[in-house]
Amino acid sequence: MSTYRYGRYVDGPDPLAPPADLRAAMDELGREVMEGASPESALRELLRRGLPGTRGLDDLTARLWQRRAAIGRRHRLDGTLQEVRRLLDEAVEAERAALFPDPDDDARFREALLDALPPGTAAAVRELAEYDWRSPQARESYERIQQLLGQELLDQRFQGMKQAMSNVSQADVRRIQDMLRDLNSLLAAHARGEDTTQAFQDFMRAHGEFFPEDPRDVEELVDALAARSAAAQRVLNSMTEEQRQELGALSQQAFGDSGIGAQLSTLDDLLQGLRPGEDWTGSARFRGDRPLGLGEGARAMADLAELDALAEQLAQSYPGARLEDIDVEALTRQLGADAGVDARRLAELERELRQQNLLERAPDGSLRLTPKALRRLGETALRGVLDGVREQGRRDDTRAGAAGELVGSTRPWRFGDTEPWHVPRTVTNAVLRSGTTRLDVSDVEVSETEQRSRAAVALCVDTSWSMVQDGRWVPMKRTALALHHLVRTRFRTDALELITFGRHAETVDIGQLTALEGVWEQGTNLHHALLLAGRHLRRHPDAQPVVLVVTDGEPTAHLEPDGEAEFNYPPLPRTLAKTIAEVEGIAKLGASVTVFRLGDDPRLARFVDLVARRSGGRVVAPDEDGLGAAVVSDYLRSRRRR
Repeated sequence: MSTYRYGRYVDGPDPLAPPADLRAAMDELGREVMEGASPESALRELLRRGLPGTRGLDDLTARLWQRRAAIGRRHRLDGTLQEVRRLLDEAVEAERAALFPDPDDDARFREALLDALPPGTAAAVRELAEYDWRSPQARESYERIQQLLGQELLDQRFQGMKQAMSNVSQADVRRIQDMLRDLNSLLAAHARGEDTTQAFQDFMRAHGEFFPEDPRDVEELVDALAARSAAAQRVLNSMTEEQRQELGALSQQAFGDSGIGAQLSTLDDLLQGLRPGEDWTGSARFRGDRPLGLGEGARAMADLAELDALAEQLAQSYPGARLEDIDVEALTRQLGADAGVDARRLAELERELRQQNLLERAPDGSLRLTPKALRRLGETALRGVLDGVREQGRRDDTRAGAAGELVGSTRPWRFGDTEPWHVPRTVTNAVLRSGTTRLDVSDVEVSETEQRSRAAVALCVDTSWSMVQDGRWVPMKRTALALHHLVRTRFRTDALELITFGRHAETVDIGQLTALEGVWEQGTNLHHALLLAGRHLRRHPDAQPVVLVVTDGEPTAHLEPDGEAEFNYPPLPRTLAKTIAEVEGIAKLGASVTVFRLGDDPRLARFVDLVARRSGGRVVAPDEDGLGAAVVSDYLRSRRRR
């Protein structure tokens, strides 16, 4: 029998993974915005932190810097020099072993030559260039030095060259010579501005084996070569002066007198001219104990450059930055498949927030929440508020009546019911019961309705600085969101006015209130807020008037006839008198004022008790967490009462 094994999906993002949790993302965005952050900064903060199950940009960036530090901490760049020294010592020791048993003078002379070799590796290699080796093993070790240098120099500039050229023959040397000559000719023509389309195609047909990147045109070829050449130059920049001199002298021994070294030097000059923007002058500190060859060092430098580019992409600090700019393939290459999945999910989240019409650009270019996003935030806020409201079954008046509004639900007809029949449900019941459309009394269902009266609601919220510093800012906004959503979805005929009051009062929409930032401003101008509330009630004379006030301080400002606000603390008697006079004016319109007192200020307590007596209203003293439930409950209570 066939057996099957199931494991984690590793070939890219999991096709069965759940979509981005937009509701959780909107909750996080809403919390940040209500605390005073702009939608743009709130989105950046969300993407930096991430969501449950998805690491954010901060975590990915930290992992990038850890990997970058590990590269320098583990490695050093003298691997090629060490290997050349090892091969040189191996050749000299083998030659000495071959000379020792020979008693003639030539053997002693050769030993003297070996004893007199310069201490420097490059000078000793150059000194032995014309030496006639007695030992075949010594000759082989010395020739491997030349081969190693050639491989490393090519591996610095051409991907995978070291593995492909593990055994360099004379034919291989000629192929490399031809390739470099044709490459330099192609790049020189391109630098002169000539059309090199056909020349590039001919070049790739002849020498494509040297370029596993499979570039599509000359520009992509130059990009790949310039990145590696710049990395090779940064390797040299990171070495000590002594190491650079040793390596420069040794490089002249690569491939003997084939001229490949000169061709590589020409190639580097062409690439620097074509790509001056590459980092040709940078360097890095390597302090580990694992030696790297020239090719490995160039790859390490390329990794460092790639890590730096990824860190910039993850920082999203440049104009017009989008998470789609992140090179996910490079991120996966550096940090593994899970990092690539996290980056894709964050980019998907950002894209979905825009495509789902939750974020939009304002005319001034700033990012803002859309009405759809505000509705979602209001729904969440209302759900949280209703969890704290007791006796939810008695929140509304559900008396039946022909003049009532449909609520969308149905129930079986009872004798005396006057609601309209729900025809689809009635016919469906008959068909399910008898297979025909012949009706029976038991089949009839009626549409449920509610008797509702229209209300004009003014919610006045204190936006003075004390609301911010005492932690009441977000509960106040959450309360306004919940009430706004309740009115817009459940009591659509009600007219809700949101009024903020600090030194002055003003009417705002829910988007403005949600995005409102706390500012240092002295003054609690309840007088001005009640003036605006009274104006709203007069515009709706046929509606039930409801005035709700949320505040944590007694009035310290009032509006003068010229429109200026007069502030004083402690409050002036004139300020209190004007505010009470406005309370009485609202009471004459049939509205009672409910004050939601936050905090334990005794002066405020005495004042709001006076407001309640003069308006026939009441005072509620909830804590911050219970503010929303208290306001919504009072709104529903006032509707039931009438």
